[in-house]
Amino acid sequence: MTIDVGVIGVGMIGQDHIRRLTHVLSGARVAAVTDVDLDRARTVAADLPGSPTVHDSGEALIADPAVDAVVVTSWGPTHEGYVLAAIAAGKQVFCEKPLATTEDACSRIVDAEVATGRRLVSVGFMRRYDDQYRAMKAVVTGGEIGAALVMHAAHRNPSVPDFFTSDMIINDSTVHDIDVARWMFDDEIAAVTVLKPRVSSKARAGFNDPLLVLLEMASGVIVDVEASVNAGFGYDIRGEVVCEDGTVELSESAGAIVKGAGRFGGRVPTDWRERFVRAFDAEFQAWIDAVAAGGTTGPSAWDGYAATVACETGLRALASGVREPVTMRERPDLYKES
Repeated sequence: MTIDVGVIGVGMIGQDHIRRLTHVLSGARVAAVTDVDLDRARTVAADLPGSPTVHDSGEALIADPAVDAVVVTSWGPTHEGYVLAAIAAGKQVFCEKPLATTEDACSRIVDAEVATGRRLVSVGFMRRYDDQYRAMKAVVTGGEIGAALVMHAAHRNPSVPDFFTSDMIINDSTVHDIDVARWMFDDEIAAVTVLKPRVSSKARAGFNDPLLVLLEMASGVIVDVEASVNAGFGYDIRGEVVCEDGTVELSESAGAIVKGAGRFGGRVPTDWRERFVRAFDAEFQAWIDAVAAGGTTGPSAWDGYAATVACETGLRALASGVREPVTMRERPDLYKES
């Protein structure tokens, strides 16, 4: 069975997902596209097999009977409307993070999905599909080195565009570490503290970079996330869990380590696409297979809601300079097994 997918938003990440759906994965084809820039949508569609339909709005694409499932990769503030429309249409929807930009918006999505009685939403937290993170979680969950105590993490970007702000370090970068922490320990975040180290000379005036984000899990595990977006040398993702009887950490993401002339070294990825390309592929193939079987898989609308709440709490902590507790609604039964 081939799933006919409609893609809303054909910017950088939208085009990357269209590439994998068309040329890398099996069981799906891009049947329709749309974008706020319709000329760009037409250009993208012209290079795809099967002559995908170009719709003038996301709502029209979702309503198209030829579209079986929807991928949302548009600007974050538009996500709520498109996801709600897909739920109303009874169509599976894969939404890149964030699920929505506010707690209230995410809560409306959760309510709409719960009202249907089944899961229709999957959120794009691809690190859950990364082989290294999965290996780390297997060790932590298996308990072979005792109970988890602390997790150290780092999210280092070589650079960011001029429109990037200190708030976006939390909403766009640290959000992935927030989801990893919840998933790694099968636990919720109880409080967030944000510390401001010495500012990098590479940061613009008034830009707090790097940040140190402390996540307190309900179980007592502490997760520290060093978030730096002007690291310069590459896209460097770090993770280590300290347990009672040992530690487990992500290995270097580069392939081979070369030794010679008294030195050793390897490659550092240049961006998120290079570092997580296999995770993106695995994530989408799992979603396609689940949709073909009549369901969905992966991070749920509840996971999207929880991440957004934690990010909003982090922004309060960034502004206040003190520890801020995380307050969430009760988790609906629909998500208690996800």
